[in-house]
Amino acid sequence: MARRRHVALMVETSLVYGRQLLHGIIRYLHSHQPWSVFFELRELGAAPPAWLKDWRGDGIICRPTNPGLADLFRKKRIPVVNLNDVYDGLGLPAIESDHVAIGKLAADHLLERGFRHFGFCGFSGHAWSAKRCEGFQAALGAAGCSGQLYESPWGGPSAHPWEKEQGQIGAWLQGLPRPLGILACNDMRGQHVLDACQRMNLSVPEEVAVIGVDDDVLLCELCDPPLSSVVPNADRVGFEAALLLDRLMAGEKPTRLTTLVPPLGVTVRQSTDVLAIDDAQVAAAVRFIREHACAGINVDQVLSQVPLSRTILERRFRKYLGRSPQAEIREVQLKRVKQLLAHTDLRLERIAELAGYEHPEYMSVVFKRETGLTPGQYRRASAGRE
Repeated sequence: MARRRHVALMVETSLVYGRQLLHGIIRYLHSHQPWSVFFELRELGAAPPAWLKDWRGDGIICRPTNPGLADLFRKKRIPVVNLNDVYDGLGLPAIESDHVAIGKLAADHLLERGFRHFGFCGFSGHAWSAKRCEGFQAALGAAGCSGQLYESPWGGPSAHPWEKEQGQIGAWLQGLPRPLGILACNDMRGQHVLDACQRMNLSVPEEVAVIGVDDDVLLCELCDPPLSSVVPNADRVGFEAALLLDRLMAGEKPTRLTTLVPPLGVTVRQSTDVLAIDDAQVAAAVRFIREHACAGINVDQVLSQVPLSRTILERRFRKYLGRSPQAEIREVQLKRVKQLLAHTDLRLERIAELAGYEHPEYMSVVFKRETGLTPGQYRRASAGRE
């Protein structure tokens, strides 16, 4: 019988992202040769354990990797998969959430709601925050918009007193045009922005809409109002990290230094549940589409809800949303299909029914045309099997 490999897991359990990474690792181990795992509960940012310097195991999955640890790992010549997203250029095989894609997804979410003024609230000195800002600004630029930036250090009240921080965020928000869409670099930052809005008597989401990242359900629901959030695929990051480590321990060379895992989507809560469209009739039409697209509606049914001709409705949709009413219906349906493919095992016939398609074959044709993937390919990719 082959000896079980000894693997150390250095992943924080204090935040939902770390716990989901561990779920992905567990999911991999349940379907592959198990490891003998050394693991201890950790806080985010905790110092490396004292035992690491003399540890003689077979491999490590490490989230708090920094330049010093990267040098230690190279000296020890032990296979390591790096899950750090604070530092770039450490020279170790890494699996990361695609932070640029996360920023783009948040921008698309706010743009779809009609916002044309934006801001990004981040943490300085963290690569993941900077990349989310980069993706956010790139998507805004493609839409002919731009966003204002606010950053401060991550370090808690001792590094940056909260009363001062709250006042600075509030002053920043007050100086921006409204209605305003804000991407907070994570859910914790989103809570900071919402608290500052309360302090400055800014209405959320009517004046300021806020979206975070990580979809930490407890934190998002504790916010007032509940915080919308981009959902990274941390489970798949963990799964891919375990798969890569197994290959490294078997003597394989990584095919690429860094593998990026795209986000799953957006969980919409009250903090962005608004349409920032200065046209009551278009807003009513968009709301009707988003509530009923998956019932299989058509443009004639949309026109029955607003006193506009088809030509005028088309013109106003293109002005505010950059697409036609029919394209908006298709966009809502495709988002529903993606959600069901990623999070359920439903058959395509049932998914087509729930997304408002009469025939699953037509749904598959539209899905491939719009995404470049078949429904099966998308489902496998979302589950980490491609």
